[in-house]
Amino acid sequence: MKLLRVVSRWLVGIVFMFSGIVKGVDPLGTAYRIEDYFVAYGMEWAIPLALFLSVSLSALEFVLGFALVFNTRLKFLSWILFLLMIFFTGLTFYDALYNPVPDCGCFGDAIKLTNWETFYKNLVLIVFVSIIFFTRKKEASPWASSTQMVLILLAAGGFVWFSVYNLNHLPVLDFRSWEVGQSVKNEHTEEPDVYLTYRNINTGETKEYLSPNYPWNDSVWLENWEFVSQRFEEKGENTAELKIENRDGEDFTRDFIKNPYYQFLVVAYDLDKTDTTSFKKLNGLYQDVEREGHDMIALTSSIPAKVDKFREKHNVEYDFYYADDIILKTIIRSNPGLILLKDGIVLDKWHYNDFPEYGDIFAEHIEH
Repeated sequence: MKLLRVVSRWLVGIVFMFSGIVKGVDPLGTAYRIEDYFVAYGMEWAIPLALFLSVSLSALEFVLGFALVFNTRLKFLSWILFLLMIFFTGLTFYDALYNPVPDCGCFGDAIKLTNWETFYKNLVLIVFVSIIFFTRKKEASPWASSTQMVLILLAAGGFVWFSVYNLNHLPVLDFRSWEVGQSVKNEHTEEPDVYLTYRNINTGETKEYLSPNYPWNDSVWLENWEFVSQRFEEKGENTAELKIENRDGEDFTRDFIKNPYYQFLVVAYDLDKTDTTSFKKLNGLYQDVEREGHDMIALTSSIPAKVDKFREKHNVEYDFYYADDIILKTIIRSNPGLILLKDGIVLDKWHYNDFPEYGDIFAEHIEH
């Protein structure tokens, strides 16, 4: 029985510590998922609390795991652990049945689980948590009471510092598709599908056909239908998940993502929430980038009228393009953030607190 208690304690502790770390390394990402829950359950009024809850709940999860592994304050903390598991097992069962939020984010972006997989994971965990809870009085800690409290406070304080650091800079571990060194080009290994549009010269009706599945050898049909246009639909996974458009809706994704030269992207998903003071530094960086013959654009989801006012107020000379705000928040956890690409490879990313001078970028990334 003692071995089972120890195995349960270590197993649950490691899972909780891992879960806390992968969420604490990306507190903004965790906050976005909490916001999704608030929206799904009609609690939009609580959205301002999302970031606080992100750091707090991740810290609680880590501390519970730490306490289990190091056998500290178990008589008290096992109550919190047990009640927490009951709550989240019930919540994930509801999620699995009704799917209000497609991804609970229980392991951040490190491990993706479906809602049913998350529920089954919790079912397994609650068995071991029950063992811990109902045998809590049999587990004697090797630490003195005062030492246990110091260990818990150090674990909590260290984790909160870790989360705040990742919040004020970029996550020290990036589990998303736009991590440094990753290719974000749309890689297509198959020939694209070709769609042909023809118009009936008598009625004006138009039809689109997937080539070669159209009556090209029917002479009667050819006499009555004329070619209008063709379009290509590429196959394969879109790893970039980013569509860049100008204010007229024209697609410029290829131009910037597949730029064979150095491409700077300023990402400011919401100009109302962006750190405006950092644009002074970006303006200076743009002068150096332009002088050296490189390209720099900004991406936002704000409306064109707001962009025009923002550019005039903050003397922004480089062009703004438009993209989905969810994608922009995914590719970099900073508003604004800066990304350096070359031929679709992410060379580096910077939080606005860490925007570099051009000389530093040149020394590290630009080929001499």
